[in-house]
Amino acid sequence: MAKGWYVLHTYSGYENKIEKHVRKLMEDPSLSDVVLDIKIPSEEVVEVKDGKKKITSRKFLPGYILLEMDLPDRGWKNACSEIKKIQGVTGFVGALGNVKPNPISSDEVRSILQKTGELKASRHVTAKQVFNIGESVKIVGGPFDSFTGKIDEVNMEKGKLRVVVGIFGRATPVEVDFSQVEQI
Repeated sequence: MAKGWYVLHTYSGYENKIEKHVRKLMEDPSLSDVVLDIKIPSEEVVEVKDGKKKITSRKFLPGYILLEMDLPDRGWKNACSEIKKIQGVTGFVGALGNVKPNPISSDEVRSILQKTGELKASRHVTAKQVFNIGESVKIVGGPFDSFTGKIDEVNMEKGKLRVVVGIFGRATPVEVDFSQVEQI
């Protein structure tokens, strides 16, 4: 048996329909011990529209579905062909013709699951520069490029700074990433 995560290639936009079909196949006694789990790689994205923040889910690998399967050495063709018969499925990534599909590496699975938020990131990203409140910085990226200002707040967890800059003669706080500023 070859237990692992396999990548299923689908038509873009058909991921949810295919997930429902695969979940029905998982109830079938002949496939219940072969297909263990199914995931559509998606992440939460904050959208700002008309001044309102809205959190939505966005597929970051459109056209791909992850299947955790325990493929038997014998009879794997039957299990794979049942999945390939689903309308909208083009096949398994890494399997051409009658070749048994290969699972993706555990590092790839870990990075995808971390991006979806199902696994906590094992490494904490830290800033290369140390920023202090009251320090002067120049903004070198984003919509406030070439503005200078003073740091009002440092958020290490998010990697963001609140910098007070002068816009039209008024002190205005703006939020920027660490990578968008340089120390003066």
